[in-house]
Amino acid sequence: MAPKKILIVDDSALTRRVLCDIINSDSRFNVEGMANNGLEALKLLDQRTFDGIITDINMPRMNGLEFLKELKTRKREERVMVLSTETTEGARVTLDALELGAVDFIQKPQSAIYSKDQDFIKRFFGILEAVVFSNRKASSGIYRNTVVLKPGSLIAKVDSAAVPKEGKGNKIVAIASSTGGPKALQNVIPRLPKNLDAPVLVVQHMPVGFTRSLAERLNAMSEVTVSEAVDGEMLEKGHVYISKGGAHMNYQDAGGRGRIVYTDEPSREGVKPCANYMYESLVKSPFHTVVCVVLTGMGHDGTEGIQNLVKAKNTYIIAEDEKSCVVNGMPGSIVATGLVNEVVDIDQVAQSILANVGVR
Repeated sequence: MAPKKILIVDDSALTRRVLCDIINSDSRFNVEGMANNGLEALKLLDQRTFDGIITDINMPRMNGLEFLKELKTRKREERVMVLSTETTEGARVTLDALELGAVDFIQKPQSAIYSKDQDFIKRFFGILEAVVFSNRKASSGIYRNTVVLKPGSLIAKVDSAAVPKEGKGNKIVAIASSTGGPKALQNVIPRLPKNLDAPVLVVQHMPVGFTRSLAERLNAMSEVTVSEAVDGEMLEKGHVYISKGGAHMNYQDAGGRGRIVYTDEPSREGVKPCANYMYESLVKSPFHTVVCVVLTGMGHDGTEGIQNLVKAKNTYIIAEDEKSCVVNGMPGSIVATGLVNEVVDIDQVAQSILANVGVR
């Protein structure tokens, strides 16, 4: 198989050189173009096609967000990885980039020494592989039937009129997502009604600092309250708790009500937070039913945890279907176990959650 053709867009000559060396060390990929900014990249795209693009955000003449908008306007099919920074502003614009069609991001190496770190290289290739080999239809922009969401905007809610109230026993919703997850969550969380009869736990694979920005953005779009979970806080129905990056979010019983606790075990499935810990922490919870939801993402996170959970707890398992996933790794893994109750399009996930949870 011919190596996948990669275009690097960054105004730093050092960054371009470092990324080029990393990419060309893997026979599956080859850097076939480099540009200083978005305008130069568009000129190259007028001449040839690429299988994947890696772009910085802050660049002269045409920055990364402007470049992504132009790619969308031109209906280009190349998938994009974004280079992000660790700042609060970096997190915000990275989420903007994901809304504009970027598949995933990696934090930009701050030095040539860091770029030689084997953990960084492993993460880099994992993301690049997911970007280049991702679902072309699902990753070519915002999910169908959904506009680009900005704080304060809302999308159509699920139909709660026919949902019975006061369903049997207390319930909790636990969602796992990774690559493509921020966009997927925008198709799920804003559709849930504020009187949802359960708390919602979310593990989205993101670094430290990014999960707070994601929570704030989702909160501005939703009727339910969305926040980055705080260690020790008590769970409330109609509240969505997103695990912070860099720690594992767990459920802990507190007189039948429950609270958030963070633990610092090593990464599992190569990620931290890891959804497996979240699901396993619910094994001894007092909830009558755990509604498990597995959305788009590479790898297998969630599968082992759910397999351990179903041995002790009544569960209802919902998986996003392959055609709407950016990467079908996580949903495909749980579907392969035969445990899944429903495989649904991303636009139907919220309705499936509500049908199994009900409203207050």
